[in-house]
Amino acid sequence: MTKNLVIGLDSSTQSTKAVAWTENGTPVAEGRASIPLSQPQPGWVEQDVEDWWSAACTALQDLAGKIDMSRVAALAISNQRETVAFLDADGNALRPAALWLDERARAEVDLLSREIGADKLHGISGKPIDITPVIYRLSWFRRHQPEVLDRAAKITDVHCFLTGRFTGNWMSSWTSADPFGLLDIESRTWSEDFLAHLGIRTDQLGTLVRPGTVTGTVTAEAATLTGLPEGLPLVAAGGDGQCAGLGVNAAREGVVYLNLGTALITGAWAPDPMISLNWRTMTSPTGNGYFLEGCQRAGAFLINWFVDTFAGGRDDPSVFSRLEAEAEAIPVGSEGVTVCPYLTGCMDPHWDTGARASFNGLSPNHGLGHIYRAVLEAMTLESARAITAMNENGLKIEKIVAVGGGGNSPLWTRMFADATGLPVHISQSLEASSLGAAMSAAYGAGWFETLDAAAAEMSEQGEPVMPDPAMRDAWHALSARQFASYRPEYAGT
Repeated sequence: MTKNLVIGLDSSTQSTKAVAWTENGTPVAEGRASIPLSQPQPGWVEQDVEDWWSAACTALQDLAGKIDMSRVAALAISNQRETVAFLDADGNALRPAALWLDERARAEVDLLSREIGADKLHGISGKPIDITPVIYRLSWFRRHQPEVLDRAAKITDVHCFLTGRFTGNWMSSWTSADPFGLLDIESRTWSEDFLAHLGIRTDQLGTLVRPGTVTGTVTAEAATLTGLPEGLPLVAAGGDGQCAGLGVNAAREGVVYLNLGTALITGAWAPDPMISLNWRTMTSPTGNGYFLEGCQRAGAFLINWFVDTFAGGRDDPSVFSRLEAEAEAIPVGSEGVTVCPYLTGCMDPHWDTGARASFNGLSPNHGLGHIYRAVLEAMTLESARAITAMNENGLKIEKIVAVGGGGNSPLWTRMFADATGLPVHISQSLEASSLGAAMSAAYGAGWFETLDAAAAEMSEQGEPVMPDPAMRDAWHALSARQFASYRPEYAGT
């Protein structure tokens, strides 16, 4: 049987998707399974690591019922980022995993930045001071539950955990380890200074490998549980954000990938680890260069919250089309309504976990369509300012490629084109993270000489939404007015 398929396994926050792809990036079949969340205390968000594994097994079994698994040449994993598990010597969890959504370490952000130094933390890891990287949760455990760190044989990201279950080898790719905030992004090694401060040993963490490396083969036990062939190569991929960028062929000069998902990510490739408060610096999924990521913690989450709270809820199938139609009829600037979109805190450029959203300029003449449009405008301009900062730091941005559910909104994609002055292409794949992992699998299987070649061959984009130059002045004026309506200390920054 010809091995003409690869599998991208996307283990995201709330579900796992196993998608089989051809050499030209066509999806053939998929399997899915949900992953539950728990919130045992306010601000704590956790998952049982066995749910990661059972969801992977279920999704792969579902896929195995739709394709001949003997056709599969390799498998690679895309994973939710900034999530940490604590395992014993047998690979079983000592406690539930703490997710990227978890906020128990809010006090640790200032404490750790004072102890180690904010500039040192940022400069080594590429991550500005923010609650999201795992290092702050590890600091919380060291102060409050030190026995968890001391007893853990392995402290793993999702990629490392699943790799261990599939192959018996506990390996993290650079791109899955990087979001921990423990990686020296220049040397691509665990930071000895950070580990020493936390009292963590290198052998407690996954073995670091370059993206595209074969990390092992599927064991007989894993094959029985998943339907995969025993001996199937597992290839290192990594964080879902970076995999999505690879999946739209954005790990190269001139392209911004725009992930319009629960969080909103604006990413651009750079050859060097450029450090700035305007983005967080991530390792590239090709292993060459870096991704600069502008991040909004509440992207589609903010839209959904607004709809559920004020517009009748998403159970109404017509709610979005109705709001889009109302917003479409309103000019740029929402007739005076502005929104500060920091519903769950601000990442770039202020990195303020305590920041919150606000709605400004409302009058009796405004309706839901005005507020909905102002929400979209606010998030659009946050991303536009990140792209402007990238341009000002020497990156030559020529186009945007959008992925995620927000790409289905013609209004929003046109906003991005007009606000940035850049053409916006919509990725033809709805599963960009899985496709990025599949590209790594294809490279690891020997189908392509480089990951860049795999990305070029397996990605596809639609016709661009072109910017309207006549709208630029209106968007510039709105950006200035919107930003000035934020907290006073942010004005002019």
